Amino acid sequence: MVIRLFVLLLLCTIRIQAQSFSDSIAQYRANYKAEFLKDDHSPLKAEDTSFLRFFAPDASFRVYAVFSPVKDTVGFDMMTHSGQKRRYFVYGTLQFNLKDHFCRLYIYQSEKLKTKRGFEDYLFVPFKDETNYTSTFGGGRYLDLKMSDIQQGILELDFNKAYNPYCAYQNGFHCPIPPRENELFFKIEAGEMLFGRAMDEGH
Repeated sequence: MVIRLFVLLLLCTIRIQAQSFSDSIAQYRANYKAEFLKDDHSPLKAEDTSFLRFFAPDASFRVYAVFSPVKDTVGFDMMTHSGQKRRYFVYGTLQFNLKDHFCRLYIYQSEKLKTKRGFEDYLFVPFKDETNYTSTFGGGRYLDLKMSDIQQGILELDFNKAYNPYCAYQNGFHCPIPPRENELFFKIEAGEMLFGRAMDEGH
């Protein structure tokens, strides 16, 4: 009887945690859609947000990564989908295990945002994976982070929050292409999927 009660309580706890996680991701995505309508340069209008598609929330794609700082005072030029280059600094590396894979991603800081008020602590993780060109945008996806997210050398990395660059919806934007060192050779079936409407310059 005691064992059965313990199992029931454990199952209820797991169910509540799963529901709480799904609710938090649902709220995150609602805010994400709303941000398109606040940006004067947004490629999407209100009616377009219904075509945004996402993988179902999956807590197994939320991991804790070990952060190692990199002292990069020179920076490098990251190529964009428009053919132009954008200057970035390597801020550090993230190492973690995901789906039985040992992974390492580089985390970057934009030269432009580094001196922009309110964005001084903005960090950027562009990546590619094996879902590109099939269920996700071929040009890769992004994760946004802040310096304050790093606590005692550990950072929570949630691929459920991976999102598409503007180039996934419309041509003409200067979207950074994830460097080769940020390619993951397995499927990250979490976060934003391919846009549900065909991309065109006149959209």
